[in-house]
Amino acid sequence: MSATVTLTLAEAEQLSLDILTHYGYSDAHAAAITRSVVAAQRDECHSHGLYRILNCVETARLGAIDLSAEPEIIDQAPAVVRVNAHQGCSLLSLEHGLPLLVDKAKTMGIALLGINNSFHFSALWPEVEALSAQGLVGIAMTPSHAFVAPAGGSKPLFGTNPIAFSWPRPGKTPYTFDFATSVVARGEIELHRRAGDEIPDHWAVDVDGNPTTSPEEALSGAMLTFGGYKGSALSTMIELLAGPLIGDLLGHETQAATAEGDGKPFHGELLIAIAPEVLLGEQAAQHLLHAETLFEEIIAQGARLPSQRRYAARARSLENGVTIPEALHQELQALL
Repeated sequence: MSATVTLTLAEAEQLSLDILTHYGYSDAHAAAITRSVVAAQRDECHSHGLYRILNCVETARLGAIDLSAEPEIIDQAPAVVRVNAHQGCSLLSLEHGLPLLVDKAKTMGIALLGINNSFHFSALWPEVEALSAQGLVGIAMTPSHAFVAPAGGSKPLFGTNPIAFSWPRPGKTPYTFDFATSVVARGEIELHRRAGDEIPDHWAVDVDGNPTTSPEEALSGAMLTFGGYKGSALSTMIELLAGPLIGDLLGHETQAATAEGDGKPFHGELLIAIAPEVLLGEQAAQHLLHAETLFEEIIAQGARLPSQRRYAARARSLENGVTIPEALHQELQALL
C-alpha cells in the first residue's frame, strides 16, 4: 500500500496558498483556488483536490493565464449576468458573479450566469451547492479542451464537458451530482498514470482508435463518452450552451497551455439558478417536501443518492483532516 500523509484542513489551505502565491497568483486568485481544491480534497474528490495545484503551477510557469486578472461584472439583463474573466482563473470570476446571480434568480425566478474568457479546471459541484445553499436549484456546465471522441469517432473533438446539478432539501444535504460526459474525468486517467495502474479498456482509445488499458496511450489518444451516443449528445449540448450561446469557444477551439506559448486554455461556463419560491409562490415548501418522497423511494430500494459518499467523507475530514499520497505531498512541498 502506498504511503500517505495526513494534513489538517488548515495545513492544506496554507500549503495551497503558499504555493500559489509563490508562483505569482494574486492573493484573491490564490484564495479562490484554495477554497475549491481544499473543498474537493475534504470531500475525497482526489482528482480535483490538492493534486490540481500541480496543474495551476504548470499553467502559471508557462505564462498562459493572467494571474492577477480582475473579473469584470456585466449586468447584461434582468435575468442575465456575465463575467469577463480576462484570461484569469474562473473561480474568482464565479465568486464575484454569484451574489448578483442569486439576487436576480430570487427576483425573476430564474437567472443565468455566463463566465467568459476563463481558465477552468475545477469541480462543478461546489458551484451548484453554493446555489442550493441559498435555496436555489442550480445547474452548471462547461466545455474543456478536445480530449474526447464523439460516439462512432476515434479522434478528440469534445471536452470532458461536465454538468452539475444541485437541489435544495429542507434540513438535509442537497441532492447533488457532478459528472463528466466522458466515461471518467481526465484527472482519473492522470491519477492512474501517476500510480502506475492500468485503466479499464472502455475508458479510452489509442491514437489508432483501438481500446487501450494504458493511461499514457489514453492521454495521447481519445477518451470516450459514457453511454455511447447518449453521452455524446449531452456533450454536444454542453458545448453549445456553454460555448456559442454565451459567446465563447467550442472545446476543440481551445488548447492547453504549452511551452511554445501557443496554447489557448480559455473558454466559458454557464450557471443556471432557479428559485422555487418565485416559481411556486406559497406552495414552494409543499412541493419541496413532495420531492422528498422521490429520494425516500430511492433509498428504500437500497440505492445511494449521489454525493452521499462525499458528505460522509466531509464529516471524516472535518474531524481527522485530509489524507493524500506521500508522493504528491513531496511534489507539493518541492514546489516551495
